Amino acid sequence: MRLAPFRFAFCVGLCLALAMPKVALSALVNYCDRLLRTADVQDYDGAANGLQVANRGTVTRIAATVDASLATVRMAVEADADLLIVHHGLFWSASHPWTGQRHELLRLLIEHDLAVYSSHLPLDAHPKLGNNARLCAALGLRRLRPFFFEKGQFLGFQTATDITRAELAKRLHSALGAQPILLPGGGEVCRRIGVVTGGAGSQLKLAAKEGVDTFITGEGPHWTYALAEELGLNVFYGGHYATETFGVKALAADLSRRFRVPWMFLDHPTGL
Repeated sequence: MRLAPFRFAFCVGLCLALAMPKVALSALVNYCDRLLRTADVQDYDGAANGLQVANRGTVTRIAATVDASLATVRMAVEADADLLIVHHGLFWSASHPWTGQRHELLRLLIEHDLAVYSSHLPLDAHPKLGNNARLCAALGLRRLRPFFFEKGQFLGFQTATDITRAELAKRLHSALGAQPILLPGGGEVCRRIGVVTGGAGSQLKLAAKEGVDTFITGEGPHWTYALAEELGLNVFYGGHYATETFGVKALAADLSRRFRVPWMFLDHPTGL
């Protein structure tokens, strides 16, 4: 018996819907909160770690990206995701009124049932899935020790090694997909390297105080060039965005393995 086109399409759609894995949003959120110690890790005011926007309660596809913005929400909608994992969330300061593009962002989230989960410093600091841990792994750095005490906890990692600045720059280029900026304030050989992704460049004194001769982070202000020379510190700026793609990918991949839900990375580089 041949099915009419409408009945055939309905059957195919029903089969696909039944085959698509569905996970309770609450189960994913509870797992992330426990894994990342969301309630325990201190963060900057306004970070609002955890579930920032709910959906109707189920997740079938996860998207991960660095920044929550109108552009990345549109990408998530296009990808048919119903959970967006981000490092930089929607809320950092007063976010009203919801007009113009802010209203468009809210409309897209609600109309397309898209939840948003954000993790800033908790994801930076995680010993396995965090930005710092995954960047160290990509650089081949081992025997890691805690580094960069901030907000009541160590956020990054350091290691003792012997590697030339040129070789380290090459590894960073390979890991990040872009040539890092070098402030050559130290020696040609890097013997104690500290890693803190993102925007830690304004805290070179803290890095030097903890004994590293080479500091890898995302970005820093102009005046840090002279400061690096004064401190005798090599500094690599790999880009705020580029150094913080690792954590959301690792977290989404971990969720995918555990809950058997597909995931994708939405690349929206800033060049900064």
